Amino acid sequence: MKFSTKGRYSLRLLLDLAERRDQGYIPLKDIAERQGVSKKYLEHIVTLLNSSDLLRTNRGHRGGYMLAKEPSHYTVGQILRITEGGIFPVACMENTPNQCERSGSCKTLPVWQGLAGVMSEYLDGITLQSILDDCKPAGADEYYI
Repeated sequence: MKFSTKGRYSLRLLLDLAERRDQGYIPLKDIAERQGVSKKYLEHIVTLLNSSDLLRTNRGHRGGYMLAKEPSHYTVGQILRITEGGIFPVACMENTPNQCERSGSCKTLPVWQGLAGVMSEYLDGITLQSILDDCKPAGADEYYI
């Protein structure tokens, strides 16, 4: 499974905010410049994240975005489910119950279900904070995101 730029850039955006959480509201323009992503594309992503209550927004002068919770409360799995619409290795698993006409007799379905479980468990075990903890070299002032 490949994750789209929407999922990857969402993670980068939230990590950028997590790294700067003590600086208050961060303008989207600044994030776009640091991450090398167009501000217009980030505006689309922010709409998804904001509707899921992951962000706080402040408009006007000194406006911008900040995390609504501590970085330890955001998992990569949660972020990817919001931005990608789910974490499924095959399309037939996107609906519950599975609506594929072959699901009752599909011999490969347990393989995909197992893979989905492993992926979810892995991605749900990684928080923004754990990423920040792992990517900051000892003695460094900046994170490498």
